[in-house]
Amino acid sequence: MTVGKDVSALFPDVVNCMQTDNLELKKLVYLYLMNYAKNQPDMAIMAVNTFVKDCEDPNPLIRALAVRTMGCIRVDKITEYLCEPLRKCLKDEDPYVRKTAAVCVAKLHDINAQLVEDQGFLDTLKDLISDSNPMVVANAVAALSEIAESHPNSQLLDLNSQTINKLMTALNECTEWGQIFILDSLANYVPKDDREAQSICERVTPRLSHANSGVVLSAVKVLMKFVELLPKDVEYHTTLLKKLAPPLVTLLSAEPELQYVALRNINLIVQKRPEILKHEIKVFFVKYNDPIYVKLEKLDIMIRLASQANITQVLAELKEYATEVDVDFVRKAVRAIGRCAIKVEQSAERCVSTLLDLIQTKVNYVVQEAVVVIKDIFRKYPNKYESIIATLCENLDSLDEPEARAAMIWIVGEYAERIDNADELLESFLEGFHDESTQVQLQLLTAIVKLFLKKPTETQELVQQVLSLATQDSDNPDLRDRGYIYWRLLSTDPVAAKEVVLAEKPLISEETDLLEPTLLEELICHISSLASVYHKPPSAFVEGSRGVATRRLLPARSQSESIESPDLGSQTSHSLSQQPQVIPSQSDLLGDLLNLDLGPPVTVPPGPSTMQTGAYDLLGGGLDSLMGEEGEVLGGDIGGTSAMSGGLGGPAVMPSSLGPPAGGGLGDLYELAGGIGMPTGTYVPPKSVWLPAVKAKGLDIQGTFARRQSQICLELLLSNKALQAMADFAIQFNKNSFGLVPASPLQVHAPLMPNQSIEFSIPLNTLGPVMKMDPLNNLQVAIKNNIDVFYFSCLVPINILFVEDGKMDRQVFLATWKDIPNENELQFQIKECSLNADAVSNRLQNNNIFTIAKRNVEGQDMLYQSLKLTNGIWVLAELRIQPGNANYTLSLKCRAPEVSQFVHQAYDSILKS
Repeated sequence: MTVGKDVSALFPDVVNCMQTDNLELKKLVYLYLMNYAKNQPDMAIMAVNTFVKDCEDPNPLIRALAVRTMGCIRVDKITEYLCEPLRKCLKDEDPYVRKTAAVCVAKLHDINAQLVEDQGFLDTLKDLISDSNPMVVANAVAALSEIAESHPNSQLLDLNSQTINKLMTALNECTEWGQIFILDSLANYVPKDDREAQSICERVTPRLSHANSGVVLSAVKVLMKFVELLPKDVEYHTTLLKKLAPPLVTLLSAEPELQYVALRNINLIVQKRPEILKHEIKVFFVKYNDPIYVKLEKLDIMIRLASQANITQVLAELKEYATEVDVDFVRKAVRAIGRCAIKVEQSAERCVSTLLDLIQTKVNYVVQEAVVVIKDIFRKYPNKYESIIATLCENLDSLDEPEARAAMIWIVGEYAERIDNADELLESFLEGFHDESTQVQLQLLTAIVKLFLKKPTETQELVQQVLSLATQDSDNPDLRDRGYIYWRLLSTDPVAAKEVVLAEKPLISEETDLLEPTLLEELICHISSLASVYHKPPSAFVEGSRGVATRRLLPARSQSESIESPDLGSQTSHSLSQQPQVIPSQSDLLGDLLNLDLGPPVTVPPGPSTMQTGAYDLLGGGLDSLMGEEGEVLGGDIGGTSAMSGGLGGPAVMPSSLGPPAGGGLGDLYELAGGIGMPTGTYVPPKSVWLPAVKAKGLDIQGTFARRQSQICLELLLSNKALQAMADFAIQFNKNSFGLVPASPLQVHAPLMPNQSIEFSIPLNTLGPVMKMDPLNNLQVAIKNNIDVFYFSCLVPINILFVEDGKMDRQVFLATWKDIPNENELQFQIKECSLNADAVSNRLQNNNIFTIAKRNVEGQDMLYQSLKLTNGIWVLAELRIQPGNANYTLSLKCRAPEVSQFVHQAYDSILKS
């Protein structure tokens, strides 16, 4: 069995050996059962009685072995028999049995989650956190953490001060793996104040001196999170940061593989808190026998730690590295010299001098890398080092790599007025224009246009030649578009062309390769895991079959103010850390509503549909640009004409080479779904009570939202349950995520008498102010009458925001799906839905979710769909339907992944309506 032979035929005979008293033989029998039970589930039932009997054996090793094996046999028929023995083992007198049973609960939960919840095993598992044995505590924490990962919103591991104390006590006595489990769970705890945070840090700090590198990194993760909560002016804050340096340095004395993992984690720590290792730069100097992957990582960290205080040492090291024999390492070292020049201004002159010395070596790849970084230095320090251009031009013929050629072309174009033969130099590149890479072609086009604007009389023929090559002889849509834009600018308004092409360049930033702040915060929370090695969030490389994992961020240092409303009480909104968002951040929940003059809404004149303030065109100025360089693969000259379509000075002549898109290529993977009918009616949720009469002085408000004939409507039912008439009604919305506002006033012509109800529909538009809400579809409403002003919140079903022009072209869909990063793809389950693929497609199309294509893969129907929200956000979907299976799998891709969960809710509601 262990050498790959199939011995499943011996199953009945092996099961008969289970009755043996020999422990070693019993272990082998149990190992056999774990391997073959899933292939012969009916025969595996024969072993149940022995399992149950062994769970009551006087030997704790046999009891633990039995419950462990039953947990590993993933056969439903055996699972139901496991419950009673498992319950007994969870309360066994022997800690070895209890710790084994704790892990078994997590395995059973993976097989049948509902059974575990019904049998109350989760509560028993929580009780084990208070166990007297540290290993039982560690395994209970590990099991609960594992279960919580598959149910992010369940709050299973609900930590509090009392529980934390128990975990800290167990931390000192359990094994290495146990310590890691406990430290990882501590990292998810949010202390109630800075005193508790300091107390936890003090008790975790001894783990930094542990011999196991996994324990050390887990302890570093806890301390890196909790140091955010400590006041900076406290002495302990500085002391703690100093204590983090020695263990990190010690990790670099391990074997190369462990060094690499440590260096990837240190890279994150240095980006977040460079002061921790600012005095330890020498430990990152490269050793001659380091593997290349360790060398490159050390080099990266060395540059991040470079400062005015240590730049002399760093430059001496880098110059030495540039003479090594390892080509990749030399390239990185030369680039590092350029990064030092940009980062430490005082060292720029020395860096440039060092680069010139390296260029004089005439080593081809050294010269090319030096040219690339000198271009960046020119950008950072304009009009300072241009005297070296002559030296660069002498090495023009040795440049054969696209990036180096593009950098040299940029330098020639940017400083054409200082180079006497700039036109000859650029013309030499033009001779092999079609053989150059796209990067070089684009740079050459821009450089020649710059040259023409600086020396128009001498280079007219040259600019016509390059524009002709770019627009008429090129198949690349990016190059063609840029060529047409330049051509149109130069032919209609040369002054404007000069302002655009020769505009002052913004200075490049010191650190162009830093991780985006929110991603860095998330990765700090995953130190000592694969995410910290890949520098990607777990969702980017772990299959999301269990739903959407909770995103971890570092705790905020300050708390926000609370805002009081007479009817809603006090609400607290936590301050959000600054991060890129699709919609502006929510700064105030009810502040705008509480000070409103609730008159009739101002009518906004109808105008062309544009993006709302604060929202962005997530497909970047039209879908054509998404086709990029894949135009040929996806069928002909796709999307190459967007720049010609008016607005730049009259119609442009379309070259004969620009025909309609051809078929074939990747598009033929799909078969278009036929027979999709016209919309017959959209899904409208039933009315719900938004504000009961007891909270609104007798006014009962029920409502829902609908979309009918492209119009969003708010449908209200107002009931007067007071003893007096109500009149003078008005309605107003707070700023919201999608800019929803009433398009007409709330018109109640006659007073609403006691015990009367009135029903009406208010048209809405999306031209109002935008502010990100939490949740995203939250809408805060104020209704005024002659008695008072009443405030309430309701949730907008996102399907009313799906617009009618949300159907993408097939090839655009393919290109867009590829263009959206994989980490933006989220997967959901739609359960208990019995519609076939055609019925699903019809029902969704009625709600502006359009099926682009349909295909059948291994008996599964795959629907590829697109939809567009009112603010221009596109959502792409893949819906998998297995005939006979009532559960569908929905994968959503979107530039703004925060909308995906609401789109999933819309799918679920529409398909079950």
